[in-house]
Formats: sequence, structure tokens, C-alpha cells
Amino acid sequence: MKKLSVKLFSLLIVAAGFMTSCSNDSETETPTSSFVANADNFQGTITDGEVILDASKTYKLTGKIQVNAGATLTIPAGTVIQGTSGTASYIAVAQGGKINVKGTASNPVIMTSGKVTKAGGDWGGLVICGKAPINRVTGGASTAQSEVGDLTYGGTISNDNSGSIEYLRIEYAGALFNADKEFNGLSLFGVGNGTKISYVECIHGSDDGFEFFGGTVNTDHLISIGNEDDQFDWTEGWSGTNTNWYGRLDYGKGNRGIEADNYEFGFANTPISNPSITNLTLIGPGSTADATAFAENQAMKLRRGTKGIFTNVVIKAWTTGFDVEHDETLANAGTSLKVVDLKIDSDVTTTTKGKTTAVAPATSGVSATVNANFLTTSTTSTGAGNGVGTPSWTTGWATGF
Repeated sequence: MKKLSVKLFSLLIVAAGFMTSCSNDSETETPTSSFVANADNFQGTITDGEVILDASKTYKLTGKIQVNAGATLTIPAGTVIQGTSGTASYIAVAQGGKINVKGTASNPVIMTSGKVTKAGGDWGGLVICGKAPINRVTGGASTAQSEVGDLTYGGTISNDNSGSIEYLRIEYAGALFNADKEFNGLSLFGVGNGTKISYVECIHGSDDGFEFFGGTVNTDHLISIGNEDDQFDWTEGWSGTNTNWYGRLDYGKGNRGIEADNYEFGFANTPISNPSITNLTLIGPGSTADATAFAENQAMKLRRGTKGIFTNVVIKAWTTGFDVEHDETLANAGTSLKVVDLKIDSDVTTTTKGKTTAVAPATSGVSATVNANFLTTSTTSTGAGNGVGTPSWTTGWATGF
């Protein structure tokens, strides 16, 4: 028995050594990124593996961070990233790359200005490029270069996955290149519905809060406050499913709650922009707001052939509720473009306005009647959750209400 016990013990030691060796080999083979994140000079290109930031540090975004195909940038709860260099400071995720933002309701990730006196346009913003369809060429199989970051986006993979974003606040973004080219808070270029976008706020940017350039990405719990152009914007055939959006202008800044296009140079190009948004609140500056401060005081501008279904909507304080523009868009009104269960809280001078504009030659201002089925009303609609009040789901991580 003693000999058997010794032999058994020896075998166990050998087996344990073998398993330890295998474990060590496995750890050695685990891919790690060659990129080293310098919190005091956070810039560069991540080409491989996973980079995990340290939430105990504040990262000074002094230039571009680009996440290339096959690489991942992971940002833990509580991490703060401060942009310091205007258009040079931004985070871009290329096709095939991933970003994982792991904020929580009590401890969000914050991307903000690194300047002492903060203002919209202090840094670029977050740009994500995916492989989902866009409609710059009708049919949805085209690709294009992003207007900021100059990265390829678009393709044929509707369920493309660019990562996961939860509980993120983007502040003072939107740095300006020129009159026609500037960053948004969050720019989604051809992003697929394998990507998760939940609980994100864009506040006090110098252009749009959120802009969708085609793609199929779905979102929930988005906040856009005080951005100096539109709070939400889409074009190029975006078709996501969305719930719980809250948008509000600050006085003296901004144009619209939503600006929606199919495609600027092909109103009928396919796939046609066709999102659904359920639970939506849009608050404007007031129907008598200074016209020089607000170029177009509209809850929604729907144009260039877009479709879209908006359900459980609350609007307040706009000169025009809904401006439906162009023949192709008007043709959708009442069927594939409609507002269901609208509550006007107060101070909206004109509920709907419709007009046609020929593509060439351009002639605008021709009055048209928006289909009566475009709008249905309800006195009990709650919008993003609390009418024009602050939604309960914003507690702990959002700001600016």
C-alpha cells in the first residue's frame, strides 16, 4: 500500500506539473497589445490585441487614437478622457476594430474638454466606422470615406460588430475643420446592429450630438443637450430600431431636435433611411426665440426621401413641430413616415409644414399638404419617460438638465 501511495503521489505531481506547464504556455500565448497607453500623452494607433485603460488615471487626448481592425480599446467605468487639441484630438474606430465602454449608472465614462474654460469644439469626438450598408450608391453595397478621420465605412454586413458602449458622456466635442466639415459628439458611419449603443449623452458640442451615416445600428437611452446644430441627425440609409431619446436645445444655440435625410444626392437611393424611434422627447427654445440665434426652429426636419416611424412623442417650445420637405419625403407621409401618439406640451406655433423642392432646377417654398395620417395625437404620451421632465433613467450618470 505504501508503494502504491508513493507511486500515486508521484503521478499526481507529474500531472500537476504538466497542467501548470500547459497553463503557463496558455498565458504566454494570450494576445496582448503592443500599444502602450500614456495617460499624459494619449495618442497613436492600436493595431493589435486589447488595450485596457486604467480608471484611476485621467487620459490627456493630445492627438488621434485610432483602433484598427483586429484591435480593441476597452474603457472601464469611471475613466476620464480629456481632449486638448481641437480637430487633432479624437477617437476613431476603423472597420474591424472595436471599442468597449463599460460605464455604469453611478460611474460613467466621460470624454470631455481638457481646457480650463470649456466650450463646444474643444476637441473632436468619437467616430466609429463599420461594414453595414450605406446608400451613396443605390443598392447598399457601396463604401465611402468618413468626412472626419478619413476612414472607410459601409459594406454588406448588417450585423457588423464594432463593440459595446454603455454609460458614456461626451462633452464639448465637435471641433471645426471648415464650414462644411466638423466632428459631432458621436459619429456612426455604417455601424452594424451587432454593435451596442446604450445610455450615451452628447452635451454642448459645436455641431450635432449624434449623427448616423447609414448602417443598421440600434440604440437606446440617448441624451442630446445644447449641441449647436441638430441634437440628432441621420442620412445615407440608416435603419436602426431605437427607444428612449431625449433632446433639448440651449437658448441661443442649435437648430432642430432631429434633421433626417435619406441621401443628399439621391433622394430615392436604397436602402432608404427608415429608423423607428419609440419614446421621444424634444424640447426647443420657444416659438418666439430670436431668429438670429436659431436658423431653423423645428422639432423635426424630415427631408430628401427619408422614412421613419416615431411613437410616443412629446414636443415643446418649437416654432414648427414637423417640417416635411421634398416630394419623395411627402410621398412617405402617413404610411412609412409618421408620428404616432404625439403630445404637444406647449408653445408650438405650427404643428406641421410641408413643401416640395425640385432637385434640379431648385425651386423651394412651394406649399403642399402633408397627409392627414402623418400625425396622430395623444394626451397621455410620456415621451422619453417623463414628458418634458427629466427621465428617471438619467439619474446618476447624465448632466445638464
